[in-house]
Amino acid sequence: MTSNAKKTELSSIKALVFDVFGTVVDWRGSVIPQVESVAARHGIIDRDWGSFTNRWRQGYSDACRALSRGEGEWQLVDEIHRHRLDELLEEFGMSGAMPEREKSELNHAWHRLDAWPDSVAGLQRIRSKFIISTLSNGNLALLVNMARYAGLTWDAILSADVVNAYKPSPAVYKSAVRLLGRRPEEVMMVAAHEGDLVAAEAEGLATAFVHRPFEYGSQSPAEMPLNVHRFDAVANDFLHLADQLGCDQ
Repeated sequence: MTSNAKKTELSSIKALVFDVFGTVVDWRGSVIPQVESVAARHGIIDRDWGSFTNRWRQGYSDACRALSRGEGEWQLVDEIHRHRLDELLEEFGMSGAMPEREKSELNHAWHRLDAWPDSVAGLQRIRSKFIISTLSNGNLALLVNMARYAGLTWDAILSADVVNAYKPSPAVYKSAVRLLGRRPEEVMMVAAHEGDLVAAEAEGLATAFVHRPFEYGSQSPAEMPLNVHRFDAVANDFLHLADQLGCDQ
């Protein structure tokens, strides 16, 4: 694909929808200190909280994929997170020490995630020219609380519970196009995860890959995937994406 062809395609974009966990916010770097703080209050300090957090996240990912295949009864992400948290607290020897109120508060750690350093400014620039919305597996309440916590300004918040489906189900991407009142080629899916973009691409959406090498921590940075140039835009961060989209500084 030539650069001129890319510019022509990008000129048709009217709205951008964003994956959130890992793309807009640093979930791992935000959740680890919250878990550490709760554990320290109970005198538990000799645990691998990075592993705890990774496995908490993996439980969410596994459940969303299963539900997207029609396996099991529908649950909100908050409910998925809580089920996995209870398992991990038991395994890490913390369950008996924590009252229910504290477990519920810890489960809401996912409502309190910090944005990547470029996210707020980058989204503001992109929003000056385009409609911007979440398109996340997170439930609506979670995404609203996260936006307020992290200072993220969206034109709309589209979540899995709007359609009772999880990405990569086609229903999620189709719902975004329908609810925003656009044609598929006028909506760009932005994500740091190839699978999300491939699924969006299959439904006719434009796609932008944003590299987040430290999603799983600075000790194991991820290389830029080899096949990302199949997507309509590839960016190092949201400011770089804003440049490619012709947004004002």
